[in-house]
Amino acid sequence: MNKVEIKNTNYQDNLEAIENIRIRVFQQEQGVEPALEFDGYDDYCVHFIAYLAQKPIGTTRIRYIDEDTVKIERLAVLSTARGQGVGTALMKEAIAFIKEQEKYKQIVIHAQVYVQSLYEKLGFEPVGDLFTEGEIIHIKMVKYI
Repeated sequence: MNKVEIKNTNYQDNLEAIENIRIRVFQQEQGVEPALEFDGYDDYCVHFIAYLAQKPIGTTRIRYIDEDTVKIERLAVLSTARGQGVGTALMKEAIAFIKEQEKYKQIVIHAQVYVQSLYEKLGFEPVGDLFTEGEIIHIKMVKYI
């Protein structure tokens, strides 16, 4: 297997790659509404793109919530690249980026329940009750840093 390469970027510089991945995963596969998926926050987030053989195959973003909290969201990996650790690699890169800033106390995610174990392996703990977002069942999870 080729090595996955992850780069952090801004939305405008890689809009086509980010949107292509998220449209394929969230809208086409999962039926998420475009207005929910593209929520107006992208320009204010730090984005990460995973590449395999120079092709974009996954993405996520970090959104700054307040002085203590950041949220990692929109983790998406193309179906052809799943099962190879791409999602975990994206999450580890985002977590390392947040830790380097040395000012945030917690990372929040809204995990789709079927991948909750991925986040638990990365140190996230479930908080509260299940809820529906984009007609998909989620659980809020927190990692304290």
